[in-house]
Amino acid sequence: MIPSVNESGSRTIGLLAYLYGPGKHEEHTDPHLVASFDGMSPDPGRDPNATLKDLQQLLDQPVMALARHARPAKYVWHTSVRADPTDRILSDEEWASIAQRIVAATGIDPGEGQPGCRWAAVRHADDHIHIVATLVREDGHRPDDYRSGARAQAESRLIEKELGLHEVAPGDGTAAKRPTSAERHKAVRQGREHTAREELRETVRRAVAGVQSETEFFDRLAAAGLLIRKRVAPSGDLLGYKVALPDDRNKDGEPVFYPGARLAPDLSLPRIRERWSAGFRGPDPSADTPVRAAPDSPSAARRRTASAAWTAVMIVEHGDDAVASAHIAAAGEVLDALAATSAAHTRRELRDAAFAFERASRSHVRAERGHDRALRQAARDLVQSGPALGRGEDGATTAMAIDMLFFLITAAVHWHAKKGHAQQADAARQAAEHLRSAYQAAAAQPLGVLYGRGRRLGRPLVQRQTSVLRGAVPELAERILAEPGWYALAATLADVEAAGHDAAALLGDAAGRRELDTAESVSDVLVWRLRRSAGLPADTSDGMINGHAEERSAGQAGQRAPGRSGPRRGRP
Repeated sequence: MIPSVNESGSRTIGLLAYLYGPGKHEEHTDPHLVASFDGMSPDPGRDPNATLKDLQQLLDQPVMALARHARPAKYVWHTSVRADPTDRILSDEEWASIAQRIVAATGIDPGEGQPGCRWAAVRHADDHIHIVATLVREDGHRPDDYRSGARAQAESRLIEKELGLHEVAPGDGTAAKRPTSAERHKAVRQGREHTAREELRETVRRAVAGVQSETEFFDRLAAAGLLIRKRVAPSGDLLGYKVALPDDRNKDGEPVFYPGARLAPDLSLPRIRERWSAGFRGPDPSADTPVRAAPDSPSAARRRTASAAWTAVMIVEHGDDAVASAHIAAAGEVLDALAATSAAHTRRELRDAAFAFERASRSHVRAERGHDRALRQAARDLVQSGPALGRGEDGATTAMAIDMLFFLITAAVHWHAKKGHAQQADAARQAAEHLRSAYQAAAAQPLGVLYGRGRRLGRPLVQRQTSVLRGAVPELAERILAEPGWYALAATLADVEAAGHDAAALLGDAAGRRELDTAESVSDVLVWRLRRSAGLPADTSDGMINGHAEERSAGQAGQRAPGRSGPRRGRP
């Protein structure tokens, strides 16, 4: 149940005309009063003898009783209280009780013999009511309505529990501003999936992903087709910016601009600058990076993304809160970049994952920027490498990257949950589900190829890989052997050995993380971890490790002692 408080009005009659009218798109049905300050207020909706003027004069009476100079300039308090779409339809009596509790909790009409304001609750739809009040009490004083929005939210949480309604996660004031009712109706009228505010927020987020300067940021906004206005100080210093969609116009035909801070708290220009201007001290957590398959190729960018995401999992789980917060915020940039460069069959789910995770990228734990540079560089690499084709090495490394990101986002769920960040944890959980669906779409073909190869392995080789599995991860062996993905893992273990690695050592290292508990298929996860850490091609549709991969693996083996899988830090 969401109350949305607005107390900036100055014309009671105008608001009542809207509430009792047909709505901007004929969406209002049967407008009528469900409750009022005295329980006897005239109802212009169902009483043919009552008029809007009657109700307006009754509500305004304490205001008009004051001397003209003593009347507040803006005295109309208004809130809508909306049920969740999954909730049952509430009766008028239930909505009346809700209205009375909201005005009491907010200080508009505290009850129990205390002086209150005059108010009325109007219902013109099944799922919500509107409460209108005038902010002068019967004794001529202003009500104690400090932080009435937060107080209405707190009361709504209690109402949800008592009435068995959908329980909304409590917020902490770091969420982006919700689209207004007018913005939502405008989006419907224009045939948009999201409101202009939401489209702009998504576009600006993508422009920020991995960006390293103001010039680059504004170039990306312009390339995305946005209209841009910059706020410049007399000294010539840039103070801020605002953006608009070219086809989003007001009634006068002018573009509707939104400042960055009105799109989301972390999209103001000063907060964006923090991403690339923060210093960094200490060792670089991304020192252990995979061999690049091909500079600036989509597959190489996805491999580096997988490596950076895996290192970030460890930091979110065990690092300082400010550093963990920075990595969670940077994970949002990676999701935005991956969604922007994804192939058609994964694009929708990745875009929805990024859209959902936006809420999880902010909290009151201020991010200590600079430590997140590996993830931000991964986002930059994804953008600069361009769109992936969705097949071959591009498609397989996309599955690899999504797999690693899934565990990073799951780590973010746990981190937010431990901090009591209910909305952020829920948003990250939604993003993880979208990533799971995107992974299934991306991984089906490359894992199918590996599965086929595994099924064609000779019996002695399968038995050898089974022994390797049981020796390296005895606690997981039987579960893995029962999974269909075992054959893909067996083929990967054969590839690991063919490339000159110690398969048992790499497998034990890859499995030595508790994140496997959240995996639907442990064998799938181990396939990608092994192929990434061993530098193997992600796609094996040619049925073998190609010569280039063999040369690369041989080069890797020559850089470290035989039988060693490399340093443990940062490995899955």
